[in-house]
Amino acid sequence: MTGLTTLAGSLTSAFAAGHFAGALGAGMLAGALIGIERQWRQRMAGLRTNTLVAAGAALFVLLSSSFGSGDPSRVAAQVVSGIGFLGAGVIMRDGLNVSGINTAATLWCSAAVGSLAGAGLPAYALAGAVAVVAVNTALRYVAHRIDRQPGSGVEVTTPYRVEAVVAADHEAQVRALLVQSLTASDGTLRSVESEDLPEDNRVRIRAEVTAEGTSTESVEKAVGRMSMDPSVFSAAWRHAG
Repeated sequence: MTGLTTLAGSLTSAFAAGHFAGALGAGMLAGALIGIERQWRQRMAGLRTNTLVAAGAALFVLLSSSFGSGDPSRVAAQVVSGIGFLGAGVIMRDGLNVSGINTAATLWCSAAVGSLAGAGLPAYALAGAVAVVAVNTALRYVAHRIDRQPGSGVEVTTPYRVEAVVAADHEAQVRALLVQSLTASDGTLRSVESEDLPEDNRVRIRAEVTAEGTSTESVEKAVGRMSMDPSVFSAAWRHAG
């Protein structure tokens, strides 16, 4: 009788260990699927972060289910609340521009798929991960198309003028930096010209660029990069319209 009890205890322990490993593994796999897409796009929260969020959510739900009186749904609710603090850390505001909201939402979804895995629903967790990846990839193109075609049916473009006063012997270097910064954005570079200034050894570089939408992020980044160059005396941008 003692042998049967020992065998039953061993089987129960083995089953519990297998359930734990399977649930945790499913949570990590689901988080990794989401993280690979984020890492490929070089977002702040990439492969490791999303995998850890999903694994942590799965562990918390598994912890609650290990107690007979535990309620996994209550722990899952706390996971949802707790992940908000992590998501808030990746949201940044620069003037009127806010970035990182999509990354925060993705972390929230990683916690959700991890909770599903911890609750013993690995298939649902993996299906949720696939859905999140699909949203971040397929709908990305759709969102860009919608941004370019507002309700009026006319594409919104905004012209900007970027100017920099630089040392004459560094004109080519700063000009190349300006062109590289502006062409790396979604805008269209229209013209670049240089003119000598009355001050000794100074040149003004002027660039005309048309950006899609009304966001000033691209020109602000270009001006910021030029301002860090020690050969640049001044750099500024303004609306050309």
